[in-house]
Amino acid sequence: MRKKTELEKSNFRYNVITTAVYLVGIVLLVQLFNLQIVNGAEYRETSNTRLSRETGIKAARGSILDRTGNILVSTDMQFSLEIYKTKVEDNLLNSSILLITNVLESNGDSYVDPFPIKIEPFEFLFTSKEDLSAWKSKYKIPEAASAEEAFYIFRDKYKIQNENVKEIRQILAVRYAITVTGYSTTRSIQISNNISRNSAVQLQEQGQSLTGANIVIQPIRVYHMGNLASHTIGYMGRISNYNKEEFEKREDTYEYDVDAKVGQTGIEKVFEEYLRGVDGIKQVDMDVDGTVTGEYTSQEAIGGASIVLTIDANLQKIAEQALIDNIWKIKEGGFGQVYDANGGTVVVTNVRTGEILAMASYPDYEPALFYNGISQEKYNEYNNRYTTPLINRAIQGTYEPGSVFKMVTAIAALEEGVTNTTERINDNGKFPLNGVPWERLPACWLFNSYGYGHGWQNVSQAIEHSCNMFFFTVSERLGIGRLAKYASFFGLGRKTGIELDGEKTGTLADEKTFEERGYTGSTGQLVYASIGQGINSFTPVQVAKYISMLANGGSKLDLTIVKSVVQSNGTQIAKSEINEFVKNKLNILEDTSEDLALNYDNLKTVWGGMRSVTGDVGGTAYSVFRDFNIEVGGKTGSAEALYNDWINAWFVGYAPFDNPEIAVVVMVENGGHGFYTAEVVREIIKEYFGMNVQNIVEDMSMSSETEKFI
Repeated sequence: MRKKTELEKSNFRYNVITTAVYLVGIVLLVQLFNLQIVNGAEYRETSNTRLSRETGIKAARGSILDRTGNILVSTDMQFSLEIYKTKVEDNLLNSSILLITNVLESNGDSYVDPFPIKIEPFEFLFTSKEDLSAWKSKYKIPEAASAEEAFYIFRDKYKIQNENVKEIRQILAVRYAITVTGYSTTRSIQISNNISRNSAVQLQEQGQSLTGANIVIQPIRVYHMGNLASHTIGYMGRISNYNKEEFEKREDTYEYDVDAKVGQTGIEKVFEEYLRGVDGIKQVDMDVDGTVTGEYTSQEAIGGASIVLTIDANLQKIAEQALIDNIWKIKEGGFGQVYDANGGTVVVTNVRTGEILAMASYPDYEPALFYNGISQEKYNEYNNRYTTPLINRAIQGTYEPGSVFKMVTAIAALEEGVTNTTERINDNGKFPLNGVPWERLPACWLFNSYGYGHGWQNVSQAIEHSCNMFFFTVSERLGIGRLAKYASFFGLGRKTGIELDGEKTGTLADEKTFEERGYTGSTGQLVYASIGQGINSFTPVQVAKYISMLANGGSKLDLTIVKSVVQSNGTQIAKSEINEFVKNKLNILEDTSEDLALNYDNLKTVWGGMRSVTGDVGGTAYSVFRDFNIEVGGKTGSAEALYNDWINAWFVGYAPFDNPEIAVVVMVENGGHGFYTAEVVREIIKEYFGMNVQNIVEDMSMSSETEKFI
């Protein structure tokens, strides 16, 4: 048999391939004919009645816990109702909205209602004529239109055919919200959150009658202990309420939707990136009328990390209640004299680690009220310029420290050798200044009250009796530069770096501030600075750092209120990473102050004076601690405020005296006298050490005179 030539083989392969191509083409044509002609109408109907939308699955926000594991804030899941835009006529959309609102109202659930007109009687809900005029202009409402006329203009705009005024108002509430917020086939608007299970079940049963409606399960923030540590924890709110300029600086703004809740103060704000987690993705299928036909998860949500604080919830409760009780006792004249105390703060620290065990600021607020939008009435109450409940006085209030500063002056004078542990200085009442009239000379508080001074005092006695004259004298020898060096070493006039937003720097009297204010060479301003007056102004948390360092022998501390950050998978984030994160976010500067090695004998002398304050008959807080069964080092301070007539009351203390564990700082605005606030410290120490002290009787005959500035 003759073998086929290469040309014949090639022609054969070509014919086979050509035939196969024709056969495939015929099959495709037949299938196309089937799709477009035979079953075209059916497939077109199916295509036109099916929409697939991508929606987010909200990640559970991380919890906030105290140091012992008590949950302060967590996330619970709730039913919410959202609506997408669908291809339906106004009458169908309006009917669906009315059905939804009727179900919600029947179960006591609320829904969005920004429409600014109420009925029965008709009335605009604007607080000013200017706002009303601007609103009418925006929506092309005649300037002279009444509330009733504007109401029916909107009814016609949305083609609402109902006659019942209440039903019209229900529909307008949601239609107007849609107009204000906007929605689309891919982006929903939330109509109601935290709806009851009854509403969720009834709405799902009515699914065929609801256009574009979808029940979703979303996380909600729960503050388990009410107001406890509210300034530390902070609050959340809609992203639209976020500080616009600050938010625009963020690199992750695209990850938030229009209804997102973000931390706006406190830990909720600073640790937003860790707390919020990563949202998942869900596909939702709907027909053209908006009825959900199916859904599935394409990307699971990842929960946020939990923040473990250093505070102890039980100690925090005691600190808050003791502060409140003390403020009201002062206001009601419980110490024998009435002062209009406005607020106050307490800070409790571990003197060895710098951990903050409790931090209270009063008045406080309810964080939960902000989550879904606080009422204007309550917001106005919280924005009261007199009481300022939203201010965290511990880190945002700056106050003259008064006599609690005197230990800085004592340490500086001893360390610099301008005095010693045995020198005695005579307090005869007034400190002489060249060219200053007698009546304006700096005086000791005792002279202002009784017309005589403390007499001869050494440094320990000067601390015990809070003798101004001793500190006036040694500060003149020191000069402002050397005095400021020790104040700076203790962290005064400098942010502590605590992991909270809004911490103030305060003002330290030093060579720079003296030069800026024209005080260089002014002995008068120097001596005032030596007793914590004049331009010295610090936050209570700075004072807490100072007292903690004094109690631990001069070892530097970094105050912290965050113990750890734990991811949702249980792994703990390295402390170094958290420190770097906080440093960058809050723009915390490095501590460049000189690290001073304080002489133990000098420290011991100052400690001895602080022990006498609470333990000796002449001590300014003896009446509070005389029957206390734990030894406490302390100091009172009554500081005349520079810009008003207040006398701010301070008490600082640490315990146990021989082996300090905790330091406590309390400050009450316009509290009158430092020793008034000492009982707050006593109650906190009692709780910390598990004490059960009975029958403490205060000696009301104890002198309670103010340590006068001038």
